[in-house]
Order: sequence, then structure tokens, then C-alpha cells
Amino acid sequence: MKVLVIEDSISLRRSLRVGLTNLGFTVDDTGDGSEGLSMALSGDYSLLILDLMLPSVDGTSILKAIRQAGKDIRVLILSAKDLTEDKVEGLLNGADDYLTKPFSFDELHVRLLCLMRRGTLNVNANSINIGAVSLDLHLKQLRCGGKDAQLTPNEYKVVECLFSSQGKVISSEKLSEYLAGQYDAIAKNSIEAHLSSARKKVRAIGYELPIKTKRGFGYFVESH
Repeated sequence: MKVLVIEDSISLRRSLRVGLTNLGFTVDDTGDGSEGLSMALSGDYSLLILDLMLPSVDGTSILKAIRQAGKDIRVLILSAKDLTEDKVEGLLNGADDYLTKPFSFDELHVRLLCLMRRGTLNVNANSINIGAVSLDLHLKQLRCGGKDAQLTPNEYKVVECLFSSQGKVISSEKLSEYLAGQYDAIAKNSIEAHLSSARKKVRAIGYELPIKTKRGFGYFVESH
């Protein structure tokens, strides 16, 4: 998954690049608005993290330009401008989400995961494959050796969140936000029930779901 970060703060840009790379994203970044606009229009990015106050070309102009060009890219505005009217303007101009500074990196990660599951993304691959298990991100289907596991929407979302975060332990709290959104919550035992049911459905067709529990921390995908 390719991410473009357009942020003029060198330290913040470096932190985002390191953090997102550690999560498995491919990251390009720039602190210049004009260069960022050129990269966004010419590159094959799935996600854009966009500051509003930038040199040469401001973030709002970048946002309008990529929407007018019809680019299929999810945009998260990351800005110190925290007034309601700033957020409303950003969303009306085509942003998919708005996060104010200062922020929690964990919250940024969850919001990016939520953006990844909104509609069709401009990704290089339609599926995530781990051993004989394949997750079709467009059809929202889990297949094992060519057989379909009939997951409910919430079971699928749990699997999707974990598959999309390979190499990282995901807590129950993050899974809850991924399933229910930022302002709602799903109990830990409900998440465990969804995951247990998904495991049983995969076993029923002769396979094992490569999701493990790290007691006291959360869940992770075991790569093969």
C-alpha cells in the first residue's frame, strides 16, 4: 500500500515516514506543496496524508486539484487548524477524513485502516495472500485453497484489519474502532466471538486462519 505524505515539518514528516514504514506501508514524502501536487497527480498512491499550510501550493489547492483530476486516492488532512469550519471546508473540498495536531499515531493508524476499507482503492493488488488463505479486498471475500469461507461483515472486518497490519500486534481497542468507528465501541468478548467464528468457518473447509493471540496485547497475523 503506497502512501504519500505532504507535510512541511521535517521532524513530523520523518516520524510519519518511519512509523508508516514500520507498519508495512510504502511511503513517499515531501514538504513542498508544488512537488507534492506533482507527485499526487503522477504517482500511484492509495492514501494521502495532507497538511493544509504548505509552501508554494497550499493543501486545499492540492486537494481540489487531485479531485478535479479524478484521482482515486483517499485523503486524510492532518492540520493544526482545529476550528469546525476548517474541518467542514476540508471535507467539502474532497477530504475523506480530518485529524488535528497534536495527534496520537495509533489513532492515525486506525483512521488509515478505516479509509482503506471505504469503497474501492487504487491499489496494486486486489488481495492479501498468506499461505493458502487469500483475502479479496474488492469482493470482501476470504478464500482458502479456492474455497470460500462465508464470513459475516464483522467477521470479515476483523480479518481484514489484521491481514492489513501484518507484522504488528493489534489490540482489541483498535479492532473495536475499526469495526464500529471512532465514537462507538464493541466489547472485547464480541471481537473474540467474531474471530472464533471466523476460525471455525475456515477450519470447516480444511484450513487454519493464520491469526494468533498474544495474551495481554492483542492479535497478529502469523506469516508463512
